[in-house]
Order: sequence, then C-alpha cells, then structure tokens
Amino acid sequence: MVKRWVLRETDSLKFARLQTSLNIHPVLLQLLVQRGISTFEEAKKFFRPGLSDLHDPFLMKDMDKAIERIEMAIANKEKVLIYGDYDVDGTTSVATVYSFFLEFGLAVDYYIPNRYSEGYGISSTGIDWAKENGFTLIIALDCGIKSVDKIDYANELSIDFIICDHHLPGEKIPAAAAVLDPKRKDCDYPYKELSGCGIGFKLISAFAQKNDLPDESYLKYLDFVVVSIASDIVPITGENRVLAFYGLQKINSQPSEGLRALMQSNKAKKEFSISDLVFVIGPRINAAGRMDDARNAVKLLISPSAIHATDNAEILNKHNINRREFDTSITDEALVMLQDDPDQNVKKSTVLFQPHWHKGVIGIVASRLIDKYYRPTIILTESNGLATGSARSVAGFNIYEAILSCSDLLEQFGGHMFAAGLTMRLENITAFTQRFEEVVSSTIEERYLTPEIEINATLEIEDITTKFFSLLKQFEPFGPQNMKPVFLTTAVQDTGWSRIVGTDHLKFSLKKGKGSLNGIGFGMGAHLELVKSGQPFDICYNLDENEWNDTKKLK
Repeated sequence: MVKRWVLRETDSLKFARLQTSLNIHPVLLQLLVQRGISTFEEAKKFFRPGLSDLHDPFLMKDMDKAIERIEMAIANKEKVLIYGDYDVDGTTSVATVYSFFLEFGLAVDYYIPNRYSEGYGISSTGIDWAKENGFTLIIALDCGIKSVDKIDYANELSIDFIICDHHLPGEKIPAAAAVLDPKRKDCDYPYKELSGCGIGFKLISAFAQKNDLPDESYLKYLDFVVVSIASDIVPITGENRVLAFYGLQKINSQPSEGLRALMQSNKAKKEFSISDLVFVIGPRINAAGRMDDARNAVKLLISPSAIHATDNAEILNKHNINRREFDTSITDEALVMLQDDPDQNVKKSTVLFQPHWHKGVIGIVASRLIDKYYRPTIILTESNGLATGSARSVAGFNIYEAILSCSDLLEQFGGHMFAAGLTMRLENITAFTQRFEEVVSSTIEERYLTPEIEINATLEIEDITTKFFSLLKQFEPFGPQNMKPVFLTTAVQDTGWSRIVGTDHLKFSLKKGKGSLNGIGFGMGAHLELVKSGQPFDICYNLDENEWNDTKKLK
C-alpha cells in the first residue's frame, strides 16, 4: 500500500530557546520540542519522571466525597461491589480497586457485565444483582459517567454509587454519591487523560493518603495501571508517562502472579515494553470478555498464587486462540466480499454484514480491513434480532460525525472520532450502507484515503551513534503523543550486501558518506530491485537495538 511521507515541522523559536540550555544532538532537541517541551526543567521532568510529579488525588472533584463514603462503608460494615467494564481498562481497574480494599477492611466483591446480554457500562441487571445480594455501595470503574438513568434507578433501591470514569460526560452528571472524572467541566484536576484504571489508582492513593497508609499499599498496583494505559491507547504524557514509567519497572521486576504467568506463557523476553503490553498482554485479557466471561480476566489478575495464576493464564490463552481463529476466518470472508464487489475500487467507505459473524471480534476485523483497504469501515453482525456493529476510521476523518448524519436509521450509537459502536434494524442495513457511503464520499478529503507516515526529523547515518541511541532510549516509554520517532535519511545506497530473508523480508545494508547501517524491512522484499540498482534512494525508519550473544548492535 502506498503511503504519504509527511515531515513534521518543529517550532524554531522553541527549538532555539531549548538549545541554549540543553547540549544534546539537534535532532533530539527537535523531538523534545515536538513533545511540547521548551525549557530545561520540562526536559528534566521528561527524562527523569518521578513519583513526586503525580498530582494530589484530592485535586479531583468529589474525591473527598468518595473517600468519606468508603470510610462510612467500612465503619458500617457495608457490602461494597466493585463494578467495571469488560475490556482491559475495566478489568485492570476492578483488580486494582478490589485487591486494595479487600486488604484494608472492606467487604467487597466484583461484577463485570456480560458483553452480549448486558452490553457496555452500568446495567439494570448488575444493579438488581447488587440489591439481591445486599450491596449498598457500588464503585463503578471505567464506566458510568453517562449512566444517569441507571444511577437514578440505583438510588431508588438505596444503593449509592461512586463513579470513576475517564470518558467525556454528557450534559447531565449522574446523581451519584461521588463522580470522579477529570473531564468534567467543573473539575480542575490538572491532568485530563488518565485511563479508567488511572482514576481507580487515584482513588486508592487518596484513601491511603487520608488514612496514613504506606505508599507501597497502592504503588504495588502500578503493573495493572501500565497495562491499562497501554491497552486503552491513552496519551503517554504528563501523569500517564510517570505511571507508565514506574509501571513498566514494576511489571518487569515484581509483577503480580497473574501477569507474571501471562508474560511467561507468551513471550520469553527479558523486558516487556508498552508495545508488548499492547500486542501480547492486552489481547489475552480482552479475549476473556470477547469470547466468554471477563470475570476470568479479573480472576487471573487477582490470582493469589503461581499455581492459580498458571491455570487462569491458560484459560485466557485458549480464549485468545479461539479469538484469533474467529478473527482470521471472518477477515478472510470479508476480504472475499470486497473482492467480489465490482464497485469496491470507487467506494470511499466499507460496510459489510453477515449474521453469523462473532460480535466479539468485529472491531478487530474492521481494523484488519483498513490495513488492506484504507477507508472508514463498519462491520455488522446480527445480535438479538438487530444489526450491531463496530466502526473504525482512518487518520483525520471523524467517523462519529459521519454516523451521526445517519442517526435516523439507527437504534443507538456512540463513540468518538476514530471508533464507534452502532445498532440498527436489519431492514435498515442497505439504506444505511448507501447513506454512509454518500456522507463519507462528500466529506472526506482525498488525502485521508492514503495512509500517512509522520516523519519526525531528518537524520544522517553518521550521526547514529551509541550515545545518540542511549539518549533516544530515554524518550521511552513510547506511545500515543510520544510515539517511537521516525527518521528520514535521503540518498542512501546499497553496500552490496542487501538481500531477501525469510519469505518476503528485506535485510538491507546501506551507506551514505562515512556512515553505514544495517536493518530489516518486513514484507518489503519487492523493493530489493530498487535497493540493488545502485541508485540513491530515501528511507524512513525507526531505530532499534539488536542483541545477539550478549552483543548489542543498532539497526
């Protein structure tokens, strides 16, 4: 697939200001300025994140009310239900808050709604279950900010709620005992981009602070927090950078028994990165809710022993294998449908429906199709007599607004710029498909239909030194708004040693001036002829370190 190369601009005034106080390679200065860093102190905090940089949890609106209500529950020996969403952020949130309060005096249990019978967020079924089992306080994590009617229903049953959410509120805030959400308009908390588990972490740190508990009482859950940060694709800036930095230290040194078992069963590696959490750990935790019951994910995370953890990890691994099989078969089927569509080459959107497709993987399939046909994509299946689906967008196009333009054909929908969920009557699928294509075709800019590679800076091969890479590594952990830098080097040539390895991978050896560099382009075997032509060409790339027999080399 052809991609657009876009060289990112750097604010020259901020660059010049930072250059006077920081004596490092100009390309590294560019990267800092692109990350909003323009002073020595900001750079120091970026390179040396400290737990002291975390904000006081009581700066969050309603935190005092939340802690008072929990302390009242402890004093009155109330039963408290920890309620969370069925994805990675929700299950890590539940594991964090449940484990903490179980240790410090609360009579707690946890509840994860069924993805298929209850759906996302707080459900009437869950509230009824809480009432039947004598719970008088529910702590909702990673959900609840828009559950106005459900909270009113709980109030009628004399059940209080503490909401810990990070999604955008609606026009009305639920009438809960406390509503913790930094995205509330009336909340002055300095950092707005915490994950759901991050909000839960703030809750337990506030309780520890109020009750003079040792810092380790809540810091030991940072491994759960970093898994949520990685999997929920929140920006790794500000507090999230601090939490991710120390969370990675925790997960690579003293992970919980559950995470240790999941790590050991899936990747023999010295250290896990954010990328490993996204692609190795997150999908397995998510598979529990996609294929069966997300409570299995919580059971793994709170496993009391290595034996329990190993058994629970095996359950999640099996669910993930099952998930991959559905994912592969549905993706293959969808690709055939597109190939058989005579109009697919002129369309600017994709909407596909099959009643038998598994609801738990249609969002993944939508993303897979975008990798092949780069355009806004919606995958639909049948559930409870309706067509329900997942939407995924391309960079720069607001798919939520496009769906909103078709809302008269829908029963319900929700989401944001890049992803959404929707439900419609089966008889509306054809009309919706046509309308959605019309909306996308009339509003999307042509450039957004070609994937973009954002290049951070131009770099010469001779500048790629061990010292340069050592400083570059201090930009970790990488993730949204602090992505692994992409560099451009122009007019490179083959040294004569470039070749194909594996099935279709290009192992290259390049030179320019006094510098030379080896690397690999996965699935790029078709470019060998260009590389071997002897003509200069441009490359864009990430830098990495290859370790073999205890010897490290840059590539």
